[in-house]
Amino acid sequence: MDITHLETLIENDHLEEIKALLTQKPELAAQTTSHQISPVLLACYYKKQEIANVIAEFVQELNIFEACAIGKFDDVTLLIFKDPQSINSYSVDGFTPLGLACYFGHEDIARFLVLKGAEVNVPSKNGFNVFPIHSAVAANNFNITKMLLDAGAYPNVCQKSGVAPLHSAAQLGNIELIILLLEHGAEVYLRMEGGKLPADLAEDKGFHEIAEILMPED
Repeated sequence: MDITHLETLIENDHLEEIKALLTQKPELAAQTTSHQISPVLLACYYKKQEIANVIAEFVQELNIFEACAIGKFDDVTLLIFKDPQSINSYSVDGFTPLGLACYFGHEDIARFLVLKGAEVNVPSKNGFNVFPIHSAVAANNFNITKMLLDAGAYPNVCQKSGVAPLHSAAQLGNIELIILLLEHGAEVYLRMEGGKLPADLAEDKGFHEIAEILMPED
């Protein structure tokens, strides 16, 4: 009941009630939610950074996945120092530390992980086949995407449903990101399941000029 209550408070952005609940029952911060992840990660996935930070204060020690998701650089460096093998491990929901750092836009952590040997070309282990570069592009983050590509990330890997990084960048309408991917060999003729090209997704979103740029030549 208590962990369910905490989940509801996180979902509904009730920060003060979360503080009160965890002050009374701090052990809840370390329990597993119904989503099979920690309350810290749940708050991160809901994009509620302030709430994630508050919950983290009640956790004795964040794990590598929580630290990467929430953006605790010092915690990440210490955890990798203590357990270097954890750098390419997988969270309960199937993501690597690098994948989480990329998705949540923590450039300093992503750079550190790559510097320390994080694999840039490994997919998530959860059926979605999400690579770090997919997460970086989904986060609309030019700097992390460039860093991954410079470190050897493949530009044409496909996640579930055949979505390549260029598909996501086209849908976002981010021309700088699109140019970056094209300069690193992204292919304009890759089709998703259902047959859509990156140009089609740009067109669907009303980015007509981008769609024109991305249209494969006959």
